[in-house]
Amino acid sequence: MDERDLDRQLVERAQRGDKHAFELLVSKYQRKLARLLGRFIRDPVEVEDVAQEAFIKAYRALPSFRGDSAFYTWLYRIGINTAKNYLVAMGRRAPTTTEFNSEDAEGFDEGEQLRDINTPESAMMSKEIARTVDDAMEQLPGELRNAIALREIEGLSYEDIATIMNCPIGTVRSRIFRAREAIAEQLRPLLGTPKDKRW
Repeated sequence: MDERDLDRQLVERAQRGDKHAFELLVSKYQRKLARLLGRFIRDPVEVEDVAQEAFIKAYRALPSFRGDSAFYTWLYRIGINTAKNYLVAMGRRAPTTTEFNSEDAEGFDEGEQLRDINTPESAMMSKEIARTVDDAMEQLPGELRNAIALREIEGLSYEDIATIMNCPIGTVRSRIFRAREAIAEQLRPLLGTPKDKRW
């Protein structure tokens, strides 16, 4: 039995009034949802409040959940909408941070200077890259920022992102491509990469 089937069984039990089944879903996805919401809301206490509100909304909406998408995809959409509503109510724009560690640097074709993580230079370079990525993501329009965060931070499939963002998969691919290009543009001076290469 895969995760989706297990979730479906728990949802069906919860829809029949089994509160323990819903508690199991909360336990399973609480940290993942909080991590996602942390992309938009910086204060951990606020993240916890918004996550709790999202789970309450999900519980109330559970009777209408038909299983067309995976439970977590449905939950993430509720979470993102709850975070957006919260930020609007607070008069704030969704901030984004990106943790960037030395393992991520291994993916860079020209990241040789980052591979030795024990030097002060590499630590400084990693911090500078993280700051640059954070700044680049802050400047992205909301749709691009959400798409890239769901793909790169949460590791969701294009199909799941399309469901969460309620748009065609081609739009998701386009948004992620545009977000990556914008971030790469900001990283070029730092990494010394030519215009025809992303990293």
